[in-house]
Amino acid sequence: MKKTLSALLVAGSAMAIATPALAQDVNNSFTGPRAEVLVGYDQVRAGSTEDNDANDNDDQSIDGVGYGVGVGYDFAAGGALIGVEAEYMGSTAEYGVEDGDREAIPDLGGVNAGRDIYVGARIGALVSPQTLLYVKGGYTNARFDAVSRTTGNEFERNIDAEGYRIGAGGEYAIGTNSFVKLEYRYSNYSNAEVDFGDADVADSNNFDVDLDRHQVMAGVGFRF
Repeated sequence: MKKTLSALLVAGSAMAIATPALAQDVNNSFTGPRAEVLVGYDQVRAGSTEDNDANDNDDQSIDGVGYGVGVGYDFAAGGALIGVEAEYMGSTAEYGVEDGDREAIPDLGGVNAGRDIYVGARIGALVSPQTLLYVKGGYTNARFDAVSRTTGNEFERNIDAEGYRIGAGGEYAIGTNSFVKLEYRYSNYSNAEVDFGDADVADSNNFDVDLDRHQVMAGVGFRF
């Protein structure tokens, strides 16, 4: 996690230093409101404080396909582009056992990844008239669906976890109104609560967790 954070901070600093030399005038292809569809690889795993490398049959992770939609608004600020954005994502990542390899996450156990909400900002620079490079960061809130079974009974509960997200990516304009993009995002969740989904049962108190999320997402979008 520390290496990931350091690498993205270095990338952001390098972009800020290079902006005067590389940035071209931000054109209408990259400003204004936008909407996009996203799909890509999604992995949730134990954070550095929860790793259990001594057990070869516990890979401490779940992975699958992430998918969802995003909206944003970008504007030019000198030679840079600054934007605000929000996403609503789902995922096929889920608990499973295959060839004796148990996928489960310390702090959560066996779970399926549910909805993932993100709100944040990004800053970037054009390196060609059609190509934008950017870094991003903000708040993320993820839900994990857990099911416990006993004889004749099944108990469903949600675990809501919150934390931060950072990332970096590139966007390529196709004409003046559409674009494609590719980005890597790292999220860390440090606080969670259990939502029992029953009006008669109160949610749990907040408790500490340490979860890492790695995503590589491709997107197609349109500007208005």
